[in-house]
Amino acid sequence: MAENTKIEWTDHTFNPWEGCQKVGPGCDHCYAETRNARFAGGTAANWGPGAPRRRTSTSNWNKPKAWNANAEAFMAVHGRRQRVFCASLADVFDNAVDPQWRADLFELIRATPNLDWLLLTKRIGNAAAMIQTALANMDIGYSVPFAAWPWPNVWIGATIVNQEEADRDIPKLLAVPAAKRFLSMEPLLEPVSLRWLSAWPENAPATAQSPTGSTNHLDGLRRLDWVIVGGESGPGARPMHPDWARSLRDQCNAAGVPFLFKQWGEWLPGENEPHPDVKERDGSPRRVAHHQDGRWGTSTTKITDTNYVTWDAEGTMRPGKVDYRWRVMSWAEKVGKKAAGRLLDGRTWDGFPAP
Repeated sequence: MAENTKIEWTDHTFNPWEGCQKVGPGCDHCYAETRNARFAGGTAANWGPGAPRRRTSTSNWNKPKAWNANAEAFMAVHGRRQRVFCASLADVFDNAVDPQWRADLFELIRATPNLDWLLLTKRIGNAAAMIQTALANMDIGYSVPFAAWPWPNVWIGATIVNQEEADRDIPKLLAVPAAKRFLSMEPLLEPVSLRWLSAWPENAPATAQSPTGSTNHLDGLRRLDWVIVGGESGPGARPMHPDWARSLRDQCNAAGVPFLFKQWGEWLPGENEPHPDVKERDGSPRRVAHHQDGRWGTSTTKITDTNYVTWDAEGTMRPGKVDYRWRVMSWAEKVGKKAAGRLLDGRTWDGFPAP
């Protein structure tokens, strides 16, 4: 439940409780629900409407205190503070969670000031009110001094997988006082524009007083501290078009916002190349977009209807067979998370907020 993690953007994961409910398209293939079912005899006992959430053990709750005590040694090695992702198997702002559990979590966060807590949620609309309730329910006699919100070691993040969620939830994120605000755009399911988002008051429409409207189309984006982008992994994973990731990278770079590309997921895209079944005129296999260990590889593996997908010029997914002899389209092959890796245009992108 609490561990040193392989997630690229954090150092530890901590789950104060386990369980959740699907609330959007990004939840369709939830790895945490699958895990819950695996450890509960085949049924996700803590998932769905009316399902009880399961609070984790006292020993698990003590682990962040040990990380906090190790802060000086960690800083000496890494030159920065430790980051804690809370909660990878639940949602801090889940309506079904006992409010006292949330108050206990905030007491733990207050007791670990040497850790940066990353509270990522799919329910950002609940965050502001639930934080205030949690603060009100905290033990005022606790040994660590109480400070006014926002606390400097709490970052608030919203999961965004499509344009609809961006338009709806980024304004809600901006309404939550926080030391830092970030987006986790994973799994990214379609192209998303952050430059001209209506959430930014800087992107004002044209009016009689201002006929041209606002041209500061990047000022609003700068109100975010960090953007994380990634494709989907696990059973049933949906592919991510490389241009969707590139666009967000370019938007962030133009605005000076740190950008982290986490992974491709199960699908590795190939671009401007025929399908790997298509041969060169001399009969040799085409070179295809398989980046592994920093090298290009070739493939003669038979690709079936179920393990590749193509996109048309407008970026619409087209699963199934396509005649690659006459049309060259962007395509992706299902190679698995490890083989797909996390290189975007031949390099890693590991932007982080400034300390």
